[in-house]
Amino acid sequence: MAVLEWSDALSLDLPLMDDTHREFVDLLARVERADDTRLLAEWRTLVDHTADHFGREDDWMRRTGFASTNCHGLQHRVVLQAMREGLEAGRSGRTALVREMARELAPWFVHHAQTMDAALALHMRGVGFDPETGDLRMPEALPAQPLTGCGSAACDSSVRVKEAA
Repeated sequence: MAVLEWSDALSLDLPLMDDTHREFVDLLARVERADDTRLLAEWRTLVDHTADHFGREDDWMRRTGFASTNCHGLQHRVVLQAMREGLEAGRSGRTALVREMARELAPWFVHHAQTMDAALALHMRGVGFDPETGDLRMPEALPAQPLTGCGSAACDSSVRVKEAA
């Protein structure tokens, strides 16, 4: 059984985001099941998918009023860099490290999806952004200043102040 399996608890009610997340979960399971001869190829597929996945979310954030330095985008950069370093480690024979990274990605992903990605999905719905088409139906709802946190009240003190008022 895979460390992480898709469930409704990971669904964010945005089909493109959910499909991408479901694919991440499936690719991570393939890494976990891979024997040593397939491990690096499966890991590389996951790294490539993750680069595209994060790049798409980063683009959505830019287009909907997140600052380029927000913690969500920063987390994407750090995790992707670590995954790329894992690929290099695997190429040098340290496959146990790749397997450990795969195990660690599962709980990280659940937390990331249920916090940062959930906040992004809520924000995108709030400004009427369609990730499938790139259409922005409510540009007037874009934040006056780029969001510097992850977009949730747990990360952005300006959101907490507004909510408390």
